[in-house]
Amino acid sequence: MFLLRLLIRNAFRHRLRTVLTMVGLVVAISAFGLLRTIVDAWYAGAEASSSTRLITRSATSLSVPLPLSYAQRLRAIDGVTGISWSNWFGGIYVTERNFFPQFAVDGPSYLALYPEFVLKDDQRLAWLRDRQGVVVGRKLAAKFGWKLGDTIPLRGTIFAGTWSFTLRAIYEGADASVDENQMLMHWAYLNETLRARNRGRSSDFVGVYVIGIRDPANAALISQRIDAQFKNSLAETLTETEKAFQLGFVAMSEAILVALQAVSSIIVVIIMAVMANTMTMTARERLAEYATLKALGFPPAFVVKLLFGESLVIALGGGILGMLLTLPLAAAFSGLAGTLFPVFRVSGTTMALQAGAALLVGMVAAAWPAWKMSRINIVAGLRNLA
Repeated sequence: MFLLRLLIRNAFRHRLRTVLTMVGLVVAISAFGLLRTIVDAWYAGAEASSSTRLITRSATSLSVPLPLSYAQRLRAIDGVTGISWSNWFGGIYVTERNFFPQFAVDGPSYLALYPEFVLKDDQRLAWLRDRQGVVVGRKLAAKFGWKLGDTIPLRGTIFAGTWSFTLRAIYEGADASVDENQMLMHWAYLNETLRARNRGRSSDFVGVYVIGIRDPANAALISQRIDAQFKNSLAETLTETEKAFQLGFVAMSEAILVALQAVSSIIVVIIMAVMANTMTMTARERLAEYATLKALGFPPAFVVKLLFGESLVIALGGGILGMLLTLPLAAAFSGLAGTLFPVFRVSGTTMALQAGAALLVGMVAAAWPAWKMSRINIVAGLRNLA
């Protein structure tokens, strides 16, 4: 306890310098945590994906649809336990800035494959009975102030015209990793409308098939069976795990992610240099004090403990404040980002990395001055006494 009190008093002997150093640490550690959280948010969709779901799409391009007739053949493939399908709708709500994911799905089969979307039974039934009904996530409903029974107009981009939907259900995620910013509508309603508009043309096609499997260990084998089934057909398929499918979108922004990770590391290195300069100045100013301690019989290890302890007090103090500041910063950033990052939260891993970064800064900053002061010549040091 005495040593801790001594370290705290030493750390704040030059209050302005210590406070400024800690402010720099707070900024660096909170920025490091926020950047790491952004990177985590980019991978959130892939991390939350299920190992028991496969995605089958066109081998040519994701923009090329697949025939609905594939559904029966997919069900017959050994290892498949369930099948559903969806189309990206791409509508605009009021303005382009109000972007959020919208999928036209086969309701009963889709919900069966996504048990993480938790709906109340009465709302589920209300949606399944209403062809123009939609389901939205809790966060999306809160963002726009939607309530059950509200009419939601969407201006079509892929599917032209103004579409009106009625909010029939609001789902919640089974855990914090589930995206609560999506809208689900009925694929059958979309398909029937297109069939009526186009007189049968451009209908009975789906964007992707979602396939449930029993054993994740057989995912590669079942994927091969599916793609072999449609090889050399007019619409060949590419089947992959849901995680691989999600990572395909992440790969498009890989350069940005690498840059963010590099910047987060550079920030820590910069504050490490600032902290090292602070500890070097501190050691130089107390040269006579350390020489006196050695003259009184204190071993060099005691001087090393003093310098490392003081450095860690400053680093961990700034680190803890930086970690605490990261939480409101992340909440504010999430609000500004809207639905760009459906799941945006500071993870335990990020907090641990922040604590580790602060500890590393404190240790490295004190290493050089501690080594120098442990080897100080007593006579040379005492010459600095006033």
